[in-house]
Amino acid sequence: MKSFRKELWFNTTKRREFINITEQVRECIEESKIQEGLVLVNAMHITASVFINDDERGLHHDYEVWLEKLAPHEPINHYRHNDTGEDNADAHIKRQIMGREVVCAITNGDLDFGTWEQIFYGEFDGRRKKRVLVKIIGE
Repeated sequence: MKSFRKELWFNTTKRREFINITEQVRECIEESKIQEGLVLVNAMHITASVFINDDERGLHHDYEVWLEKLAPHEPINHYRHNDTGEDNADAHIKRQIMGREVVCAITNGDLDFGTWEQIFYGEFDGRRKKRVLVKIIGE
């Protein structure tokens, strides 16, 4: 069995952003030369996530609205975590809701996806450099 590891780096211009990283993951699979196996894609930061869904603008807007209702950014003094001088307690909660990672099958050297499935990096406390790990195992 072979393994492959690569880091993808992001520095968003906004506090919250969803970035389609499907093609970058596909490039990692191609680079790995693994034809059959699994790929793990996970956010290496506690205020970001990786998830799979449709690349549809309305859906992404709905996520923004839903997440902000569940864990509003302001007022920041409503969160004990922010007593430490931070202002990102909501980002930690949003990450917990959206998930840390995804694991996908690789078949014939490509993601074995349903019709509309795409991989996204979700940033909830951006404007600084963060990374995503891509780990591939297989043959």
